Amino acid sequence: MTSTANPVEEFKQERAGRVASYAQPSDLREAAAAFNVTSNRDKYSYNFSWMGRPIIQYPQDMIAMQELVWEIKPDLIIETGIAHGGSLIYYASLMELIGKGEVIGIDIDIREHNRREIEAHPMFKRIQMIQGSAIDEELVAEVARRAEGKETIMVCLDSNHTHDHVLRELELYAPFVTVGSYCVVFDTIVEDMPKGAYERPWDVGNNPKTAVWEYLKTNDQFEIDHSIDNKLLISVAPEGYLKRVK
Repeated sequence: MTSTANPVEEFKQERAGRVASYAQPSDLREAAAAFNVTSNRDKYSYNFSWMGRPIIQYPQDMIAMQELVWEIKPDLIIETGIAHGGSLIYYASLMELIGKGEVIGIDIDIREHNRREIEAHPMFKRIQMIQGSAIDEELVAEVARRAEGKETIMVCLDSNHTHDHVLRELELYAPFVTVGSYCVVFDTIVEDMPKGAYERPWDVGNNPKTAVWEYLKTNDQFEIDHSIDNKLLISVAPEGYLKRVK
């Protein structure tokens, strides 16, 4: 007798059920939360590179972004915050595998040594960079011109992490995101860290997660994708994976 079961779908359903179960309090969630705090304190995310360029991200978030990029196959990814350029190279390499797409990176200060390394990289052919404040409306207008004709767009926000700055970035860049795609707000983890953990302007109560909460109060086009949070558990972007639903 031939089985009618589909092992591929069975595996997917089993995985989805397991991920959903992680939403409940457990030793695993407690261990992940402890690792999040300790590893951020000790700058764990600074230890990795992608194709030779430093990428200041958790491997877990990199895998999550790979899954999204492969599923959505965007024509354009807009990223605020360039730093060493590792994430630009990462997204560009995924698009190279897909066979289409480009990345626009925005930073208020693209340091010359980083610019030189990014421009010399084989994946630069899929990268554009713009220097200036991400919340400068003239710069946003230039991004809009470059985004014309792109059918599927993702956005990643990873620059200044204060509440006001990220909220303004959400107001300016989230509208670029196409239905079914994502606006990913990085470093929402700041809200979950001990107060005073960063010698920066952002802190508990003033960070990307508080900006996400504020933005969603008056915007029903996006929803937090909690399934990604439950799957990763270890992430710098808890409640930061925002899916555009309408």
